[in-house]
Amino acid sequence: MNLKRFLERYFEDPDLQKKFKRIFYAVLALLVVVDFFVHREHVTFLWDTIPGFMSLYGFVATVLMIVVSKAIGHAWLMKSEDYYD
Repeated sequence: MNLKRFLERYFEDPDLQKKFKRIFYAVLALLVVVDFFVHREHVTFLWDTIPGFMSLYGFVATVLMIVVSKAIGHAWLMKSEDYYD
């Protein structure tokens, strides 16, 4: 199966989307759990010792980027529907 057909099938089939989301969430949860068992000998910063911190930091940073970019887009880029009239 080529990639184009696979992606079309994935984006159109809600059941397949749910399966992939569950798999991705399970993998993410597994990575956070594994992070509790990683031994860190040489840490530079205090937060490097907190298990799962980088996952949480990445998630919060991504959500903030999305929220801020949407706010900027609505404030500066969007025009009203009758802008050109």
